[in-house]
Formats: sequence, C-alpha cells, structure tokens
Amino acid sequence: MLSIAGVSKTYPNGVRALRGVSLEIGSGLFGLLGPNGAGKSTLMRTIATLQEPDEGRIALDGIDVLADPQAMRLRLGYLPQEFGVWPGVSALSLLDHLALLKGIASRSERADQVDALLRLTNLHDHRKRAVESFSGGMRRRFGVAQALLGDPRLLVVDEPSAGLDPEERNRLHDVLGEVGERRIVLLSTHIVEDVRQLCGRMAVLAGGRVLLEGAPESLVAALAGRVWRRLVPREEVPALFEAHAVLSTRLRAGRVELRVLAEARPPGDFETAEPDLEDAYFAALRPREAA
Repeated sequence: MLSIAGVSKTYPNGVRALRGVSLEIGSGLFGLLGPNGAGKSTLMRTIATLQEPDEGRIALDGIDVLADPQAMRLRLGYLPQEFGVWPGVSALSLLDHLALLKGIASRSERADQVDALLRLTNLHDHRKRAVESFSGGMRRRFGVAQALLGDPRLLVVDEPSAGLDPEERNRLHDVLGEVGERRIVLLSTHIVEDVRQLCGRMAVLAGGRVLLEGAPESLVAALAGRVWRRLVPREEVPALFEAHAVLSTRLRAGRVELRVLAEARPPGDFETAEPDLEDAYFAALRPREAA
C-alpha cells in the first residue's frame, strides 16, 4: 500500500504545487488525472524522492519514505515524462548498464532480466539498435523496461502516452496492463482515455488538490440522469455557456454538441446523455474553475 497523507509543496517562486494531498493506493493501476499544471509531476517527483514536501507523510508498505528515501528507491521504478539517453548506445547495452547501476551485480541475472524486459516491451527484435534512433513510442516502452529493472514494488509513470499515435498508445497500454497485475502502478496523465482503459481506481488532481477519487465506473454512475446534450450552431454556444453548467463541447458535422450538468432537463431541445469518464472529470473540475 502506498499511503500519501497531507502532502504539500510550495516552490521558492511562490507556486503552491500541492495542497494537502492524501491518497491510499493499493496494488494494480491507479490513475492520477488532471490538467497541465495540476501538480501531478510534483507529486510524482516527491513520491520518487527527487524532492521533499514542505509537510505531510508518504509510506510504502509501512516504510516512511521521507525518513528513509533509500528504502523507497530500492522498491521504486520511475518513468519521468522526459528522459535522455546516451547517443549510439544500444537498448541491450543501456539496459545492462542501468541494471548494474540498480545493484544487479550478477552478469547472468542482469542478462536474464534485460532479455525478459525487452521481450515484455516488444523491443527484443530492436535490442541492438541505438535507443536514440527509436520512435517516441519505442522510447516510452524502453522507459518502462528500465523502470522495471530490479522488479520494483512501486512503478511511477508520468504522462506515458503523451504525443503517441493510437497504435503506439495501445502497445504501451498492453505493457502497463500486464506489469500492473502484481505491483502498485501510479499512472499520471491528462488523457482521460488512458485512465478509462487501464485503471481500476483513480483520482482527479487540480490546483494541487484531490477533487475526486474512486473507481471510474462508480464516478460515471454517479452522474446518471444528470448529463444532457444538445446540438447547436456555433454562434449559440457563448450564450449557452452563460445559461448552463457546460461540461464540454464536441464538434459534430459542423455543429457543436454541448454537454451540460443539471439535476433536471434544461429548457430547450436538450436530451439525456449517457455519462462517461470525461463528463466525470470535467464535473470535478467545475468547482475549481468557479472558485
């Protein structure tokens, strides 16, 4: 269990990145969903012991992470949003070197782990290629491979599918789904579809605060009968934003589909809509936008 209790962080420039974040995260994939600037990367870096919070507590299976960061690092796999590679070094050689840095001293054990992880991430056929020549999706899968060296208890993955095409995103999802079966995987993203496809539990983070937490299907079910849709010409959209609690707009064949949150059918030609996780996400963000 990863326990996060009352974690806050304010940077020297005055930006309050985290404001009393508390979460309990068990085994499996947990999605941390939020817009850019929500504080997700700050939380990931804090959990990964790359920076200290101003206040709060983090524990992994009862180990106080802030008091003993090295104990966390021995149990952690971390894939940051951006990472560099050495030029001209093959995937095989680089993984072997990183395994040595992680303390896997046995050459045969390193070889076994590296081979297994290259196969898991569908990179075995490309193992002799320089990582710098990989596509964006291949680099992200290589990043997962390096994060899994040493069989970590906790895998922290920050914006793994940002910028990937649909095919590469699906490949990455397959890998993350498989590795999440027997460890804690904390997936930070601003892409709702990633959370919908992968995560059994999730939280919405915005403005450094947790706004919503639970199982995606339960959060969607809570909106049943409260989401309404209407197709309107573009020129009517501004007035409808003033009159209704608009969740989102979607372009449909030259017109705009307006989705609104209301306890009863709004006046006009609105019809009931089947809620989805994007509706739950935008509904969670509304109080912050209004504040």
